[in-house]
Amino acid sequence: MVRKAYKPVETGDDTTTATAPASEVEAPSCFSDGLPLPQVMVFDLDYTLWPFWVDTHVTGPLKPTNDGLVVKDRYNDSYGFYPDVAAILVAIKEKNLTLCAASRTQAPELAREMLSYLHVPTSPSSSSSPKALSVFDELEIYPGDKKTHFSRIHKRTNIPYEEMLFFDDESRNKNVETLGVVMKLVRDGVSRKEVDAGVKLWRERNHRMKKRSTGLGNQSVTLQ
Repeated sequence: MVRKAYKPVETGDDTTTATAPASEVEAPSCFSDGLPLPQVMVFDLDYTLWPFWVDTHVTGPLKPTNDGLVVKDRYNDSYGFYPDVAAILVAIKEKNLTLCAASRTQAPELAREMLSYLHVPTSPSSSSSPKALSVFDELEIYPGDKKTHFSRIHKRTNIPYEEMLFFDDESRNKNVETLGVVMKLVRDGVSRKEVDAGVKLWRERNHRMKKRSTGLGNQSVTLQ
């Protein structure tokens, strides 16, 4: 399926972006290449899913908007996801993977409120779209070492750390790799290319890059 290019909102403010509907952005290619995927995908919030620090840039109370693409704060400034976020989150849920957020923000309640007002649009014509808060299976949003966040995700999901891929913009959080998690450092927000690169890194680290023949003609099955 070829999807048309989406032009992101242009506001002159680098903290004001809006995600494109999932149907308008090509999903990361890793979801359709037939190779293994991590069972759990975890995302930081600030400068990973959205281009701001929720505890610094945003001032409550927050106000929802009709389409849910952006949220307004006390000063009527607008805040939203990076452009590819809806396509990424929808693709993850379509693959029945576990989706988590892990943030060390100093404003956890404000972050949760932001997620409750922002939507994940599936198509431009859709009359309703899910709230971002509802698409996550686990939310670990509080200050502190992110190894704590991951230990709680592991405890609640009972999924091995080696099956977890983490996207974050801060190199200090690579300490979660001592648990067995693979972290992909992102510098300009998560995008379909960053997801492809992250999944490739996870496959390489865990030796999950190959398919093996089943002996049934041209059929093959991925190594698990």
